Amino acid sequence: MHIGQRIREVLSQKHKPVTWLAREIDCERTNVYNIFSRKEISTGLLQKICIILEHDFFKELSEDIFNEGKAKK
Repeated sequence: MHIGQRIREVLSQKHKPVTWLAREIDCERTNVYNIFSRKEISTGLLQKICIILEHDFFKELSEDIFNEGKAKK
């Protein structure tokens, strides 16, 4: 899973603009676009984004890991 792309998808599904997320995580809009391009993200930042967007990205990542592991067997 590309976490940055997934965050962008959820933000869009919630009909929230990038500027709103930037304000919520206390950063510049350009930094949010940088987050969208990341394949990896710190757990602290992801936790903050989970709370703000009211979405459990950790659960999705965990499910993705387990499904990928099962596919390799």
